[in-house]
Amino acid sequence: MGSIKLLDAYLQDNDEKIVDILQPDVSFGHSNGWIQSFEDFKKDFSSKKVTYREIQQTELSEIKKYKNTVSIRRKIKVSGTYKNQDFEMKLALLEIWIRKNAVWKLWSRQSVEIKP
Repeated sequence: MGSIKLLDAYLQDNDEKIVDILQPDVSFGHSNGWIQSFEDFKKDFSSKKVTYREIQQTELSEIKKYKNTVSIRRKIKVSGTYKNQDFEMKLALLEIWIRKNAVWKLWSRQSVEIKP
């Protein structure tokens, strides 16, 4: 799915086009327990509260499709800055994508930090 690569690239490049591949009722669950709505994400992304230097997918473990919905489990290595503090971590992600009008949009994403 090319939308996954776009999502990671847009995040890594801090590209505001990311909102084009998000459902208006998207929900982001972060590894620290923080939950973001579409509006929260847009505000924080444009303010550069979080910036990403690198996002690298390290594993794609599961893809399940049902009608116009796909769930994806994958692992990524990510580095960046949150509130002027550098971070680097490995995350396990569960993403739910919905296809509308031949376009895949992210509907829900939950991440969990993978501890060494």
